[in-house]
Amino acid sequence: MVDKSEKLEWLVRLGYLSRAILYIMLGYVALTSAGQVAEGTDGIFNAIENIPAGTALLWVMVLGLAAYALFRFATGIFDLEHKGSDTKGMAKRAGHIGSAVGHTALAWTAYKFASYEGSAESSGNGAQEMAAGLLSISLGGFVLGLLGIAFLVGAAMQAKQGISGSFMHYVSPRAPDFTRWVGSAGYVARAVVYLIIGWSLVKAGFLSGGSGQVKTLGDAVASLIGQGLVFTLVAIGLLLFGVFSLILAQYRIIPDLDPSGMKPAFRS
Repeated sequence: MVDKSEKLEWLVRLGYLSRAILYIMLGYVALTSAGQVAEGTDGIFNAIENIPAGTALLWVMVLGLAAYALFRFATGIFDLEHKGSDTKGMAKRAGHIGSAVGHTALAWTAYKFASYEGSAESSGNGAQEMAAGLLSISLGGFVLGLLGIAFLVGAAMQAKQGISGSFMHYVSPRAPDFTRWVGSAGYVARAVVYLIIGWSLVKAGFLSGGSGQVKTLGDAVASLIGQGLVFTLVAIGLLLFGVFSLILAQYRIIPDLDPSGMKPAFRS
């Protein structure tokens, strides 16, 4: 019989696999086809759809990205990774919630491409649709701005992890020796992307920029086109982050859940 903890592990590992596909394709498309990456997130999902069995792969990514988003919501809300409730811990958990929202938008966009074969009319920008919905309600702009702050905090945390290598605390010692280096490069590149996304949300929420200001993962990378070496280094870093995510799909230490109280603990 499969317990809740084992189900969680398989879903999270599928999430890391989906994240790996997304970032590898993002980095590859950015390095080989500036025109396609200029389309933002839609361009990345178009590239995935056009590879052999691309639609089936998109459906896998829908489930995986949604699972990863749920995992990040859980780590932020229920503190599955023991970040604590002090200022530093809450900041890290806020970053996880920002990541969860971002991956929810990516899962939604993947779903629309998988369902409607990526037509321009049906795909759209999942993040901008979510932002427009928020801005239409009372205090929606405030919530959007707070989400932007969460992404900015997440950017700082990503950069810190990349420089310090602290992410290795959650990686099995059986992982390949180069994991530390591809992970560091990936986290620093991802910090740049999170910074761009976070600022776009702050502008949309607090500075009346409108939902059109909101950038997703692909849009953030596209905004760096024309920046020369910076764009190339970020693209390489994101591709390496995809490789790192592929390693995590097998070697990430996933928290156990105590069936009696759903209390998280880490496997050795």
